[in-house]
Formats: sequence, structure tokens, C-alpha cells
Amino acid sequence: MDTGVAENSAHAAGEPTADRDAPAAAAAPGGATKDGTTTGAPEAKPFGSRAPAFIKRSKPLHMTWQIGVAIIGFAIIVGGIIMLPLPGPGWAVIFLGLAVLGTEFVWAQRTLLWTKDKVTRAATRALDPKTRRRNMIMLAIGLLLIAAAVALYLWKYGMALPF
Repeated sequence: MDTGVAENSAHAAGEPTADRDAPAAAAAPGGATKDGTTTGAPEAKPFGSRAPAFIKRSKPLHMTWQIGVAIIGFAIIVGGIIMLPLPGPGWAVIFLGLAVLGTEFVWAQRTLLWTKDKVTRAATRALDPKTRRRNMIMLAIGLLLIAAAVALYLWKYGMALPF
């Protein structure tokens, strides 16, 4: 288990990053472009532990910290999984638990980046006018089918229940 801070090499490895669509000049370290001017773009956050420095200095304390974060993060995720079939914000709680785990574990940070990339792509596709038009047509057809089913039921049985 890597407890140190690893540099964010997801972009170089072809993995999704938060600034995937940013121009290459903005992706330079420190927000500097080739001509030396700054773009004001923030640097990518490094992967790895976000524990305070005094905790990172002591290996037993850091391991205890990571175990505590893991227990809390997985407990939140289990609560979110329980909320999926029950009333409650199940997916939001699952992602919250993943964010808690992401404060200490690289795999959780990478999973959050992948999820954010997928959600951004889905939102972009959903806002496409062609897709919106198709969805509105499907909604209208579905509502017409439901209305036809209700009309057929009322014609056959009336307002009384059949049993």
C-alpha cells in the first residue's frame, strides 16, 4: 500500500483527468505557457494521502489514520448501498463515501476522476439537441401508450375495480 504522494500522471497514461478538454498550454506546470505567460490554470492535485504532515511522519499513526478513513468511507458506502432500494440519496452517499476514501487512497481518487469524466460526457450528450428531441419523442409516445391503456381499462371496467 503506497502511503506517499504520487504525482498525477493520469493524463500522460491516457486516463481521464479533470482538465481533459483544456488546451495543451493550460496543462503546463504552474499554468505557464510556452511563451512564459501564465494562464491562471490551477495545477493538478497530486494523488495520494491528504493526511496532515504530523500524521504522515509517523508510520504507525499514518496506518491508523488510513484504517480509520477506510472504516468510515466503507461505512458510508454501505449506507449508500442500503439506501439504493430504500428512500434516500443512495448514489450521492456512495459517491460521498468514495470521496472520503479518496482522501487517502489513490484507487478511490482515480475512480472519482473516471466517474466525473463519465458524468460530464453523459451530461454533454444529454444536452445535445438531437438527443433531447429523441427523448421528447420517446416521452410523448410513452405518455400516449399510458393514456391508451388507461382509456382501455376505463372503457372495459369503468371506475370500479375488477375484483
